[in-house]
Amino acid sequence: MRVLLADDHTLLRKGIRSVLASLPGVEIVAETGDGREALALIEQHHPDVAVLDVTMPGLNGLEVAERAAKSSSRTKILILSMHAGEAYVAQALRAGVAGYLLKDAADDELPLAIKAVSRGDVYLSPKISRQVVDRFLRSADAAPDPLAGLTSRQREILQLVAEGKSSKEIAAMLELSVKTVESHRAQIMERVGVHDLTGLVRFAIRVGLISPES
Repeated sequence: MRVLLADDHTLLRKGIRSVLASLPGVEIVAETGDGREALALIEQHHPDVAVLDVTMPGLNGLEVAERAAKSSSRTKILILSMHAGEAYVAQALRAGVAGYLLKDAADDELPLAIKAVSRGDVYLSPKISRQVVDRFLRSADAAPDPLAGLTSRQREILQLVAEGKSSKEIAAMLELSVKTVESHRAQIMERVGVHDLTGLVRFAIRVGLISPES
């Protein structure tokens, strides 16, 4: 089983790598702490499983998962998160992830999750409320996606803005004009109902695009 690992917390990534390396038949083909690089590595290596942190610089794990589904459909995505709330789980399921593992899970959960998603099953940490999952599956209206009104490009720009990147820096990274970036930024503000940079940052934290420590 070929596995890619992406988490921007170096110590945690080392711990996860140690667990994965101890599993028979598992090969870690690449690892990174950056979301944009994680997507590039998935497209390069086409691993069987990609273990992704939700909050990573450049591109968050759910955005990586959604894009990887188009560029590397064979890769199963296992999300790592500290959040067990309905909104976070619902966003992950909408993004097409195969598994959602809480970071405070027991040591033996990671091997179980890896094996489950590699078989084509869906794995959710037992600590995630069964009621949360049932509500999501029962109704498309449960836990509405706060990012639903934004395009993939706008979600990407929103994260970069919230990380403190200037319009000029974002334009260079995404190979866009500054005017295009500014236009997207104005549309984002209108669609999410905020009117200043502070509001955008708070919104990005609330929906899990960045962590409060970013």
